[in-house]
Amino acid sequence: MDLDEFKEIIHRCFRCGYCKFTHNYSDFNCPSFDKYKFESFSTGGRMWLIYALMNKETEWSERVANILYSCPTCGNCMENCRFEKFNTFLVDIIEAARARAVESGFCPERQKTLLERTINPKYYNPYGEPNTNNEDLKQKYNLPNQAEWVYFIGCTSNYRQQDLRDATLKLLKSAGISFTLIDEHCCTSPLIRTGQIEPVEEFMNYNIERIQETGAKKVITSCAGCCRTLKVDFKKQDIKMDIEVLHTSELINHLLKEGKITFDSEINKIITYHDPCHIGRHLGLYDAPREVYNNIPGIDFREMERIKGDSWCCGAGGGVKIGYPDWALEISKERLEQAKKTGAQIISSTCPFCRTNLSDANIKFAMGFEILDLVEILDKIQITAHKK
Repeated sequence: MDLDEFKEIIHRCFRCGYCKFTHNYSDFNCPSFDKYKFESFSTGGRMWLIYALMNKETEWSERVANILYSCPTCGNCMENCRFEKFNTFLVDIIEAARARAVESGFCPERQKTLLERTINPKYYNPYGEPNTNNEDLKQKYNLPNQAEWVYFIGCTSNYRQQDLRDATLKLLKSAGISFTLIDEHCCTSPLIRTGQIEPVEEFMNYNIERIQETGAKKVITSCAGCCRTLKVDFKKQDIKMDIEVLHTSELINHLLKEGKITFDSEINKIITYHDPCHIGRHLGLYDAPREVYNNIPGIDFREMERIKGDSWCCGAGGGVKIGYPDWALEISKERLEQAKKTGAQIISSTCPFCRTNLSDANIKFAMGFEILDLVEILDKIQITAHKK
């Protein structure tokens, strides 16, 4: 969406400050404001700055761009903004302003790397890893060319969190799901979040065509960012997609409720759950993962104080991980400290990007947790499929 479409909404923000706080006003909810303590680093302040840019009351500069980019777009501001008619657009506005920054030549250098790698035909992913067409995985897991489902692996799982990828493949096989893989290119979430939108439509259409070639009408993804992009951003780009998209936690929960799978062994661990922003605040997917955790025999599931819409961000999103890596780990350290209060041995999430940043912070600050995705936990237990 173009920034100009939001001009009147931006003007109506009167910077009341609610967007900076938790529901009970006991603490800051905005990682950016919590770090920098200047109003421009809150969402309300950014609205003011963006409006000034649109009216040419201020000019683009490296400093202005860095204020716009030092935000993980976690969406906590949307939870607490009192203007219900437009609070759901706050992150969209920031992303649209970043697109204007790119047009004006002020995208920060580190974030530019995401685009350079993704459009490179050797990679087609933001990590700069040689592109894989996933044929080796199809052969290893004996997957067909035509199936009911496509497992859209996502770049982070395929190139950085392969244990998570493999655990998902094994789970889908053990559950009796008819699925296949495609020669996927980046879903474009990193490009959208950083305003580098020029190739987005082309990449989206490419992935849709590959999915359609399999005959699948359903897509499952273990990546929260891919899930949000496929469910929400494709529609915003007017991409036609007659395909149902589910996150793995949703599919597993459906299978449990329908009696198609059962968990038949125990994990005797204390576990707490970190809500990913992409499927939490941005998609409202809070209950399904928790229902799955609570069905795992033996675990002691404990919630952190800040959960669901009030959850503290892991710090990796919105281009922050690549743009401001030290700060990304500081944000994650705050989340680990919140988890420590629960007595948990394992911090689990349902997003490979969260898993990466939480793991990096866990190592750097010697917090002593085991960081696992939900699917990796399920890989440790016996799962039995039942024909219904």
